[in-house]
Amino acid sequence: MEPTKNYPGITSPISLEGPKLVDLKLSEKLEEAMRPHGVFESEEEMSHRMEILNRINTLVRKWIKDVSRQKSEINYLEYKINAFGGKVCIFGSYRLGAHTKGADIDTVCIAPGHVDRSDFFSSFVEVLKHTPEVKDLRAIEEAYVPLIKMTFDGIELDMVFARLTLPQIPDEIDLRDESLLRHLNTKCVRSLNGCRVTDEILHLVPNQHNFRRTLLAIKIWAKKKGIYSKVLGFLGGVSWAILVARVCQLYPNAAPATLLHKFFIIFQKMNWPQPVLLKSLVHENKHNLSFPVWDPRVNTSDMFHLMPIITPTYPHENTTFTVTLSSRSIMTEELKDGFEIVSKIYEGREEWGALFEPSNFFQKYKHYLVLTVSTVEEKDYLEWHGYAESKLRLLIGNLERNPCIKLAHVHPSPLGPLNESDDEHLCRWFIGLTFVKIENQNFVDLTFDIQSFTNTVHKQAYHINLMKDGMKVKIKHVKRRQLGLYVPPEILLQSKRVAAAQEPTSSIGSASKSECNQTLHNTRSDTELVEGSSKSLDMSDLSDKLNQNIKFN
Repeated sequence: MEPTKNYPGITSPISLEGPKLVDLKLSEKLEEAMRPHGVFESEEEMSHRMEILNRINTLVRKWIKDVSRQKSEINYLEYKINAFGGKVCIFGSYRLGAHTKGADIDTVCIAPGHVDRSDFFSSFVEVLKHTPEVKDLRAIEEAYVPLIKMTFDGIELDMVFARLTLPQIPDEIDLRDESLLRHLNTKCVRSLNGCRVTDEILHLVPNQHNFRRTLLAIKIWAKKKGIYSKVLGFLGGVSWAILVARVCQLYPNAAPATLLHKFFIIFQKMNWPQPVLLKSLVHENKHNLSFPVWDPRVNTSDMFHLMPIITPTYPHENTTFTVTLSSRSIMTEELKDGFEIVSKIYEGREEWGALFEPSNFFQKYKHYLVLTVSTVEEKDYLEWHGYAESKLRLLIGNLERNPCIKLAHVHPSPLGPLNESDDEHLCRWFIGLTFVKIENQNFVDLTFDIQSFTNTVHKQAYHINLMKDGMKVKIKHVKRRQLGLYVPPEILLQSKRVAAAQEPTSSIGSASKSECNQTLHNTRSDTELVEGSSKSLDMSDLSDKLNQNIKFN
């Protein structure tokens, strides 16, 4: 008798059935439908990525040697300096094998114990500044996981830092080894978790090829539907990967087309906030580590997470703590729509291309807020753009707490300048609004919501010495028919085409007949809700500018 095979996961598989002929054919068609979306790199493109990683790894090793020589208080001998090592490890989509053409590369710089984080954000940044291949360099030390962002020879690259309590970094180091976490601070643990989580996900899926193909399809779908952004309250790459991995555990022998179908079946009716886990939570370990672990039974704050998707490595963390009520509602509705489309595909009534149709975001809502971020100087733009994006979720939270707002939907892809009258260094985010119908309610006042957001943005920018002359934030209410002033006509036409082709099954953004009959008009203060710059931050006179009343006739 053959021994019983053990399958990874917190439960046994739902089905061990292998693919049928129809599943294999649909999987082939799925792969063909994915090709036009730029998911498969050429050999030349893959070689270019490997070359970039080799070059950045060489830079890191040389930098660690230089830092070691400068540690005058230690005075290392040269033969020891040459043995310290150090390396760059990859994680995220590239490590999972589920990256798309031109996608960024997530990396972690692993350094021995005598190299400090301050060295990384000072002397290594200087090294990068003098590297010809490096463009758009910026260090973000205040991030949840501090990092350096850059474009290296045409490829976007993010690098975090982890200092291990080891005198040397061996080339074949296994970052899944929990003993490496001993005596590390929280920032280093978070930096290491990128690699550790990625490797553990691959270890916990029964068929890596089918996992990768399914994950690529989900990434295309999520990006097309505008629900791929952890920063803005949707799911990021790791969260989508864990969801796909869980489906692979439940159907270990299924083909990619089947896994995609099962993905939508399971998660369109998921009973959130029930957590998604790839393995059981571990609180105690043989190394006596005491890092906090996600567990709502122990940590009160974890009880308020709306859509918990938990990392499979110690210390277990929730990858979706940024999800809001609005974003969860939007993602749930898209999952339901995806389920209907894939079901039609399996019935032979639809093709895979329908799953990858873009969102009709610019037709979905009657009212929008337009948030414009701009700078005068080009050198300030990327930093100001990234900072504003990281704070956008605060505005969504403010809007959600307004009793008159049912849903606030931010589109994760900002748009650039539309015409010559726009500032050159500018981008715009769009937030679709749905209002609660309240009897005898003629106004929706957004003054406090917006003012508190702008106060926070500017005060924190000053606190971290980011604010410079010419940095501006503007927020404006527009109706759907006014979007042509800010959105390229081809995007509006595409959104209209998608909206016309879709059946009216979605309740997100839809208005009742009585609400549709209401008219929204701009008061004088609607034309510009806020304009902040470093030259003036006097909030005392903002009440007139921010008297943001949306009036219903």
